[in-house]
Amino acid sequence: MARYYLSSMDVLYRIAMWISGLALLLMVVVIPIGIFYRYTLNQALSWPEPVSIICMVTFTFVGAAVSYRAGSHIAVGMVTDRLPPVWQKVFATVADLLMLALSLFILVYSTTLCRELWEQPVADFPVLTAGQTYLPLPIGSAITLLFVLERLMLGPQHHRQAVVFGTSET
Repeated sequence: MARYYLSSMDVLYRIAMWISGLALLLMVVVIPIGIFYRYTLNQALSWPEPVSIICMVTFTFVGAAVSYRAGSHIAVGMVTDRLPPVWQKVFATVADLLMLALSLFILVYSTTLCRELWEQPVADFPVLTAGQTYLPLPIGSAITLLFVLERLMLGPQHHRQAVVFGTSET
């Protein structure tokens, strides 16, 4: 069961990494287009700003899940790194439990937000509704929640052997 969960999380990790990377790339492409049209052609486009905001939200929430699993998420380790190993493990578990609570909180309330705004149109970007533009919040927090559960049950990803096509790789 643990092996299946790990391989599922590996796939989800790669997908989330690609999604956040593509969102960042799209944002980097869209913003200069908006600037070029506004200041060079003197024609303001209405869509670059909402598209780049959606990309930023996607990159932030999905990218945070990716960096959490990789062990590279922002963390304050100045105090905990100086503690004995036993206490480091205790505080790491406390941090994971707090991350679990925060992810669950964001998941519940962002799902409610998406439901309540699902029919509300976005004036500058009529292709999507306001609820649809907020979908990266519950999706990113659900992914983070799965990665937190993985870490609590099986330990940090960077301390395990990678399983690739049924073989172990260090």
